[in-house]
Amino acid sequence: MKDGIHPNYKQTTIRCACGEVIETGSTREGIRVEICSKCHPFFTGKQKLVDTGGRVDRFNRKFGRA
Repeated sequence: MKDGIHPNYKQTTIRCACGEVIETGSTREGIRVEICSKCHPFFTGKQKLVDTGGRVDRFNRKFGRA
């Protein structure tokens, strides 16, 4: 590797809007995010299926799902 062209890699803190704090390594310092794995609906199991214009119901009727 060439000297002087790579950014410095250091320990940093990632802070989520929900209050979660994660220690990791990065080239940036003090990273702030809006959503993390502790509060994201996919990971928490609180994911909602968005039904736009009855598409889900129409699909279920078409393929005979209850």
